[in-house]
Amino acid sequence: MSRPKLPRKSTSIDMTAMCDVAFLLLSFFILTTKFKPSEAITVTTPSSVASKVAPDKDIVLITIDRNGKVFLGLDDETIKGAMVEIINKQKGLTLDAAAFKKAEFFGSSFSNLPQFLALPKESLKGDALPGIPVDSTKGPNEMIEWMGIIHSAYEASPTKKINILLKGDNDAKYPSFDAVVKALKKNDFLKFQMVTNPESIPVGTDLYRQPKEEVKK
Repeated sequence: MSRPKLPRKSTSIDMTAMCDVAFLLLSFFILTTKFKPSEAITVTTPSSVASKVAPDKDIVLITIDRNGKVFLGLDDETIKGAMVEIINKQKGLTLDAAAFKKAEFFGSSFSNLPQFLALPKESLKGDALPGIPVDSTKGPNEMIEWMGIIHSAYEASPTKKINILLKGDNDAKYPSFDAVVKALKKNDFLKFQMVTNPESIPVGTDLYRQPKEEVKK
Protein backbone atom coordinates (compact mmCIF):
# COMPACT_ATOMS: atom_id res chain seq x y z
CA MET A 1 0.00 0.00 0.00
CA SER A 2 1.55 3.32 -1.02
CA ARG A 3 2.27 5.88 1.68
CA PRO A 4 0.23 9.06 1.35
CA LYS A 5 2.26 12.09 0.40
CA LEU A 6 2.15 14.89 2.90
CA PRO A 7 2.25 18.41 1.59
CA ARG A 8 5.59 20.13 2.24
CA LYS A 9 5.45 23.41 4.12
CA SER A 10 7.95 26.19 3.99
CA THR A 11 10.39 26.35 6.97
CA SER A 12 11.28 30.00 6.45
CA ILE A 13 10.71 32.28 9.46
CA ASP A 14 9.93 35.94 9.18
CA MET A 15 12.70 37.67 11.22
CA THR A 16 11.44 41.20 10.64
CA ALA A 17 9.82 41.54 14.04
CA MET A 18 12.88 40.14 15.87
CA CYS A 19 15.23 42.49 14.02
CA ASP A 20 13.04 45.44 14.98
CA VAL A 21 13.21 44.42 18.64
CA ALA A 22 17.00 43.97 18.46
CA PHE A 23 17.50 47.45 16.96
CA LEU A 24 15.17 48.99 19.54
CA LEU A 25 17.16 47.39 22.38
CA LEU A 26 20.46 48.49 20.83
CA SER A 27 19.21 52.06 20.50
CA PHE A 28 18.01 52.02 24.10
CA PHE A 29 21.37 50.85 25.48
CA ILE A 30 23.32 53.36 23.38
CA LEU A 31 21.15 56.27 24.53
CA THR A 32 21.19 55.31 28.21
CA THR A 33 24.87 54.36 28.50
CA LYS A 34 26.99 56.79 30.49
CA PHE A 35 30.56 56.87 29.25
CA LYS A 36 33.31 57.34 31.83
CA PRO A 37 34.61 60.92 31.69
CA SER A 38 38.32 61.57 31.34
CA GLU A 39 40.06 61.85 34.70
CA ALA A 40 41.30 65.27 35.76
CA ILE A 41 44.24 63.63 37.53
CA THR A 42 45.85 60.77 35.62
CA VAL A 43 47.13 58.07 37.96
CA THR A 44 48.42 54.59 37.14
CA THR A 45 48.00 52.68 40.37
CA PRO A 46 50.21 49.69 41.25
CA SER A 47 48.77 46.18 41.03
CA SER A 48 47.92 44.12 44.09
CA VAL A 49 45.87 41.15 45.28
CA ALA A 50 43.20 42.22 47.76
CA SER A 51 40.01 40.71 49.14
CA LYS A 52 38.58 44.05 50.34
CA VAL A 53 36.77 46.50 48.07
CA ALA A 54 37.32 50.22 48.69
CA PRO A 55 34.21 52.16 49.77
CA ASP A 56 32.54 54.42 47.23
CA LYS A 57 30.93 56.95 49.59
CA ASP A 58 31.83 58.97 52.69
CA ILE A 59 35.37 59.12 51.36
CA VAL A 60 38.34 61.44 51.63
CA LEU A 61 40.50 60.67 48.58
CA ILE A 62 44.15 61.70 48.61
CA THR A 63 45.72 61.40 45.16
CA ILE A 64 49.43 61.54 44.32
CA ASP A 65 50.27 61.79 40.62
CA ARG A 66 53.44 60.64 38.85
CA ASN A 67 55.11 64.03 39.50
CA GLY A 68 54.48 63.81 43.24
CA LYS A 69 51.71 66.43 43.25
CA VAL A 70 49.10 65.88 45.95
CA PHE A 71 45.36 66.45 45.50
CA LEU A 72 42.48 66.12 47.93
CA GLY A 73 38.88 65.17 47.15
CA LEU A 74 35.72 64.72 49.23
CA ASP A 75 32.22 63.57 48.30
CA ASP A 76 30.29 64.96 51.29
CA GLU A 77 29.03 68.52 50.75
CA THR A 78 28.06 68.87 54.42
CA ILE A 79 31.65 68.24 55.46
CA LYS A 80 32.93 70.61 52.78
CA GLY A 81 30.53 73.26 54.06
CA ALA A 82 32.03 72.92 57.54
CA MET A 83 35.55 72.98 56.08
CA VAL A 84 35.08 76.23 54.17
CA GLU A 85 33.90 77.97 57.34
CA ILE A 86 36.99 76.76 59.22
CA ILE A 87 39.35 77.80 56.39
CA ASN A 88 37.80 81.27 56.11
CA LYS A 89 38.15 81.76 59.87
CA GLN A 90 41.68 80.38 60.23
CA LYS A 91 43.15 81.84 57.05
CA GLY A 92 41.23 85.11 56.94
CA LEU A 93 39.80 84.25 53.51
CA THR A 94 36.38 84.89 52.01
CA LEU A 95 35.96 81.72 49.97
CA ASP A 96 32.62 81.20 48.27
CA ALA A 97 30.90 78.31 50.07
CA ALA A 98 28.91 77.23 47.00
CA ALA A 99 32.03 77.05 44.81
CA PHE A 100 33.92 75.17 47.54
CA LYS A 101 31.16 72.58 47.88
CA LYS A 102 30.99 72.02 44.11
CA ALA A 103 34.75 71.47 43.78
CA GLU A 104 35.50 67.83 43.01
CA PHE A 105 39.03 68.13 44.38
CA PHE A 106 41.52 70.68 45.71
CA GLY A 107 45.01 71.13 44.30
CA SER A 108 46.61 74.37 45.44
CA SER A 109 48.00 76.14 48.47
CA PHE A 110 45.64 77.92 50.84
CA SER A 111 46.82 81.30 49.56
CA ASN A 112 45.83 80.36 46.00
CA LEU A 113 42.50 78.73 46.88
CA PRO A 114 40.36 81.69 45.63
CA GLN A 115 42.04 81.50 42.21
CA PHE A 116 41.74 77.69 42.19
CA LEU A 117 38.00 77.78 42.88
CA ALA A 118 37.53 80.34 40.10
CA LEU A 119 39.16 78.13 37.43
CA PRO A 120 36.86 76.80 34.67
CA LYS A 121 36.31 73.04 34.62
CA GLU A 122 38.40 72.53 31.47
CA SER A 123 41.42 74.01 33.27
CA LEU A 124 41.20 71.63 36.22
CA LYS A 125 43.81 69.20 34.98
CA GLY A 126 46.42 67.75 37.29
CA ASP A 127 49.35 68.56 34.98
CA ALA A 128 48.40 72.25 34.95
CA LEU A 129 47.88 72.55 38.72
CA PRO A 130 50.54 72.96 41.42
CA GLY A 131 48.93 70.54 43.88
CA ILE A 132 48.84 70.94 47.65
CA PRO A 133 52.35 71.88 48.93
CA VAL A 134 53.92 69.00 50.87
CA ASP A 135 57.66 69.50 50.25
CA SER A 136 59.05 70.64 53.61
CA THR A 137 62.26 71.87 51.93
CA LYS A 138 60.25 74.55 50.10
CA GLY A 139 57.77 75.45 52.82
CA PRO A 140 55.27 73.97 55.28
CA ASN A 141 53.54 70.67 54.59
CA GLU A 142 50.02 72.04 54.06
CA MET A 143 48.49 68.57 54.06
CA ILE A 144 48.89 68.64 57.84
CA GLU A 145 46.58 71.67 57.97
CA TRP A 146 44.15 70.19 55.44
CA MET A 147 43.79 66.99 57.45
CA GLY A 148 43.42 69.02 60.66
CA ILE A 149 40.56 70.97 59.06
CA ILE A 150 38.94 67.72 57.91
CA HIS A 151 39.32 66.32 61.43
CA SER A 152 37.55 69.38 62.90
CA ALA A 153 34.79 69.21 60.28
CA TYR A 154 34.05 65.58 61.11
CA GLU A 155 34.09 66.34 64.84
CA ALA A 156 31.38 68.93 64.20
CA SER A 157 29.31 66.21 62.48
CA PRO A 158 29.74 63.19 64.78
CA THR A 159 27.21 61.09 62.85
CA LYS A 160 29.32 61.30 59.70
CA LYS A 161 31.53 58.39 58.73
CA ILE A 162 35.00 58.88 57.24
CA ASN A 163 36.87 56.56 54.88
CA ILE A 164 40.34 57.75 53.92
CA LEU A 165 41.66 56.44 50.60
CA LEU A 166 45.21 56.96 49.35
CA LYS A 167 45.63 56.66 45.58
CA GLY A 168 49.20 56.98 44.36
CA ASP A 169 50.77 56.67 40.95
CA ASN A 170 53.13 53.75 40.44
CA ASP A 171 55.90 56.17 39.40
CA ALA A 172 55.38 58.68 42.23
CA LYS A 173 58.39 59.34 44.45
CA TYR A 174 58.49 58.29 48.09
CA PRO A 175 58.80 61.78 49.71
CA SER A 176 55.25 62.70 48.65
CA PHE A 177 53.85 59.50 50.19
CA ASP A 178 55.88 60.11 53.34
CA ALA A 179 54.57 63.68 53.65
CA VAL A 180 50.95 62.50 53.29
CA VAL A 181 51.37 59.72 55.86
CA LYS A 182 52.93 62.20 58.30
CA ALA A 183 49.95 64.53 57.80
CA LEU A 184 47.58 61.67 58.59
CA LYS A 185 49.49 60.65 61.72
CA LYS A 186 49.71 64.25 62.96
CA ASN A 187 45.90 64.38 63.00
CA ASP A 188 45.32 60.90 64.47
CA PHE A 189 44.16 59.38 61.19
CA LEU A 190 45.88 56.06 61.75
CA LYS A 191 43.76 53.99 59.39
CA PHE A 192 43.48 54.36 55.62
CA GLN A 193 43.15 52.18 52.52
CA MET A 194 45.39 52.10 49.47
CA VAL A 195 43.68 52.18 46.07
CA THR A 196 45.37 49.69 43.72
CA ASN A 197 44.75 47.88 40.48
CA PRO A 198 43.30 44.50 41.55
CA GLU A 199 44.72 41.25 40.25
CA SER A 200 43.24 37.75 40.45
CA ILE A 201 44.12 35.75 43.55
CA PRO A 202 46.87 33.17 42.88
CA VAL A 203 45.53 29.62 42.88
CA GLY A 204 46.43 27.58 45.95
CA THR A 205 47.14 30.49 48.32
CA ASP A 206 45.40 30.99 51.67
CA LEU A 207 43.47 33.96 50.25
CA TYR A 208 42.31 31.79 47.34
CA ARG A 209 41.03 29.06 49.67
CA GLN A 210 39.41 31.39 52.21
CA PRO A 211 36.18 32.20 50.33
CA LYS A 212 35.64 28.52 49.57
CA GLU A 213 36.05 27.59 53.24
CA GLU A 214 33.60 30.30 54.26
CA VAL A 215 31.03 29.00 51.76
CA LYS A 216 31.38 25.49 53.13
CA LYS A 217 30.66 26.73 56.63
